[in-house]
Amino acid sequence: MEATNTSMKGWRQEKVTNSLGDVHSSIHVPTNAGFFKTLMAYLGPGMMVAVGYMDPGNWATDIAGGAQFGYRLLSVVLISNLFAILLQHLALKLGIATGRDLAQACRDHFSRPVAFVLWLLAEIAIAATDLAEVIGSAIALNLLFGLPLTVGILITALDVLLLLFLQNKGFQLMERIVSSLIFLIVCCFGYELLVSRPDMADVIDGLLPRTEIVTNPGMLYIAIGILGATVMPHNLYLHSSIVQTRDFGRDDAGRQKAIKFATIDSTVSLFLAFFINAAILMLSASAFHFTGNQHVADITDAYHLLDPILGVKMAGILFAVALLASGQNSTLTGTLAGQIVMEGFLNLRVKPWLRRLITRLLAIVPALVVAILYGEQGTSELLVFSQVILSLQLSFAVVPLVSFTNDELKMGRFANPTWIRTLSWIVAGIIISLNAYLLWDTIV
Repeated sequence: MEATNTSMKGWRQEKVTNSLGDVHSSIHVPTNAGFFKTLMAYLGPGMMVAVGYMDPGNWATDIAGGAQFGYRLLSVVLISNLFAILLQHLALKLGIATGRDLAQACRDHFSRPVAFVLWLLAEIAIAATDLAEVIGSAIALNLLFGLPLTVGILITALDVLLLLFLQNKGFQLMERIVSSLIFLIVCCFGYELLVSRPDMADVIDGLLPRTEIVTNPGMLYIAIGILGATVMPHNLYLHSSIVQTRDFGRDDAGRQKAIKFATIDSTVSLFLAFFINAAILMLSASAFHFTGNQHVADITDAYHLLDPILGVKMAGILFAVALLASGQNSTLTGTLAGQIVMEGFLNLRVKPWLRRLITRLLAIVPALVVAILYGEQGTSELLVFSQVILSLQLSFAVVPLVSFTNDELKMGRFANPTWIRTLSWIVAGIIISLNAYLLWDTIV
């Protein structure tokens, strides 16, 4: 299938192959229905994207931030989430307005060598994301069932069979499974907050930005880590593609309506992600920081300490269940992102099972080697390293996205207004600067 875009002047090609062609425009959108019925048709892609903001790679920074500094870094979690809401809005608008996902837009706009480099960087980022999923799921299996990390890592390879089954059952089934797992994570952390009883006055105070975050080197380092782990580059490619699964009108009025409802879907879903990230930090603060356990910095330590500190039996188990759900959710969305990036940049169609197998092997091999040689400590450090890789790649996705959506030739009437142009470049500049600082500090 091919789709013709409305704004041709800014693009080299007048037609592009539909992103995720087998599910493109496959979900019906009612034409003359009320607000809520129409909104229900658009709900789903936002949840798929929100998964990337609560994956296992985010947990370590939230745990460390809460244990060391209490609730004082909640403002960083909130600001990071607001940045994410803006960038995901730009991604969905690019997909709806132009009919191109971000990968296709880069291939169409840049020279072949530049597009190839961007593709390679995107593949590295997806491999790093998959690495975090593998390690997170393996740690969860170890905590819940006592399985050795090496066995847990090998078990995660089997999820390719589950994905093959799901992809043949329709896109909305995947959205519902992802939404159900997010609901499970929310319930788990709802219980954790109930038993940990955080001080709500301190929580509200923590949501207010403070200069101490910049002046305290230790606090600044973790704050940058939280921001760097929040906005995932593969999510920008993913969102710009999966919003096109809705069968909205391919005229200006239809696109305007689709952008409106897709933005609501995205914003609500990302606030759920904010709740989960904030809950991890609040749990860590109330359970560890205020009980003299400020040294807690990784997932395994948190699991083992939750029950004795909080005085309940289920806290640690539900913590691990949420981690496993998070890892499996990220597996589903990471698969789609990998397919979108390969098809978009290279215009290359690879069977989903083969694509998934290649990506998973790239993640399993280093994780397995580190688990065998260095054990639990090594896998925890590898989890952090995967977030550094994502930080390095992020700017190569954010800058093209902001540039394209600001371009009136490419976007037509859907180009960003002046205030969003200014704000998006400020946000991009902050993210790039802080991620560069984190990368430099980690290496040097």
